[in-house]
Amino acid sequence: MNIIVDNSAQHRALEQFPNQIQYVLDNYKPHGLQVSQFTNVIIGGLGGSGIGGRLIKTYVAAKFPLPIECISDYSLPAYANKNTLLILASYSGNTEETLAMYADGKAKGCHMMVVASGGKIVELAQADGVHYNLIQGGFQPRMALGYSLTVQVKIFSELMGENADESLKALVEKTSDKTEYLESAQGIFEAIQKHLDKKIIIVTDAQFEAVGIRFAQQIQENAKSEAFVHVLPEANHNVIETYYGQVPSVFIFIHSQENERTENRFDFLNSLLEVEYHKVVHVAVVDFHLAAIYETIFRLDWLSLLIADFKRVDALNVPNIASLKEFLEHC
Repeated sequence: MNIIVDNSAQHRALEQFPNQIQYVLDNYKPHGLQVSQFTNVIIGGLGGSGIGGRLIKTYVAAKFPLPIECISDYSLPAYANKNTLLILASYSGNTEETLAMYADGKAKGCHMMVVASGGKIVELAQADGVHYNLIQGGFQPRMALGYSLTVQVKIFSELMGENADESLKALVEKTSDKTEYLESAQGIFEAIQKHLDKKIIIVTDAQFEAVGIRFAQQIQENAKSEAFVHVLPEANHNVIETYYGQVPSVFIFIHSQENERTENRFDFLNSLLEVEYHKVVHVAVVDFHLAAIYETIFRLDWLSLLIADFKRVDALNVPNIASLKEFLEHC
């Protein structure tokens, strides 16, 4: 019996990616702060709301002068204090872990900012005089990354006295035509189609670690498939010892070519896996910059939906997550 699954809602949501970027360009509310006012930054958030923080941390790592930590939990580190800038992202505004971090940050005297579409966290921010940026509702958090990531690009650009608007406007124009990204995703899909009964192992370098995590999350939620991320060079000091004989995995390498020694490691790992005829697909990006992050995410998001369509699984609904939330409400 053929199973009919309609994932058109997720396709339509992904097509809104450039519009989400444009919305932030049109509606961003400046904070008026400078990086010199703080000693460290903490970005708090979970799932589709939290990944924006990991992406921005990766993007600014080479130029931002303060330590940045991303937290996906109920509490903040002991060092969080009045000199900490705490950025909290919750698409719904009701994520219980993020609300707990808000309370912890308030108690520790952190300088807070909020990114949300509404909900309890915005009510708290309004009551406490905390700076917040409102984004549009109506999406699942994982399909609203264009909002949360772009707000954080604007936040960090403002902190550093920079302006990323021209780059963001160019991205809106470029991604408004999905053809290039969908065709690229289709090419990767066709390469791995015969191997989709296996786990998907995503191997990245440091620059694309957060992009790899994002891709794994989309594979997990949209395509209901196991996906794991390993980062080079660290994975060459441990995980590589599991690659003897045939392993039940298909490998996707995402790398920036920024570090020659790390590229050599990708080459070695590729040759090691190909000895046993594992499927290895490379997503190599020539230059690591803001557009590369957005465009690689857009391409791989389409790939996650192509896999979901092929497997005839519901990319929209997440019953296990819904069941967990219901369970926790009664704990």
